[in-house]
Amino acid sequence: MSRYPAEADERSLIVEAQRDASRFAALYERYFDRVYAFVVSRLHDRDAAEDLTSQTFHRALENLPKFEWRGVPFSAWLLRIAANAMADRWASAGREQGHPSPEPSETIDTDAIENRARLFGLVRKLPPEQRRVVLLRFVEQRSIREIATALQKTEGAVKQLQFRALQSLRETMVKVGKRIGARK
Repeated sequence: MSRYPAEADERSLIVEAQRDASRFAALYERYFDRVYAFVVSRLHDRDAAEDLTSQTFHRALENLPKFEWRGVPFSAWLLRIAANAMADRWASAGREQGHPSPEPSETIDTDAIENRARLFGLVRKLPPEQRRVVLLRFVEQRSIREIATALQKTEGAVKQLQFRALQSLRETMVKVGKRIGARK
């Protein structure tokens, strides 16, 4: 048994999923935010990030029987699959456009990915209109005017939704930070 309960839990989830593919859903739920945060931080396109995240989990499920526990977190294996999928995408796009593809970075900042994953989890809990504004504004990097047009709202209404969403996220992050600090 591992000294670390989270590691032991992770290993048991992997073993269960290797025995029965229907158990993979638990791994998907556990790691979706991290993989999505990693992908969207590099693609800056929500639709493409969702597609690539889906592709990553599909490849992971296909290759799960080959996965061997080596003491490295399962999330690192998933992020490597995602990085390879992005490299394939860039290479394909580069061939189509006649340009060399950018080299993917070998270093993965897991702390930044974890923080981004937590943030995506909090964004998912926002009311639907606020969540949509946040995704359009900060993931797809659209202007207030573009968002207002897409949502058929005034620019002032979009600014108000954005303000409320950011205020809610800020308050939640302060509460979570206090709870985390209290555990130490």
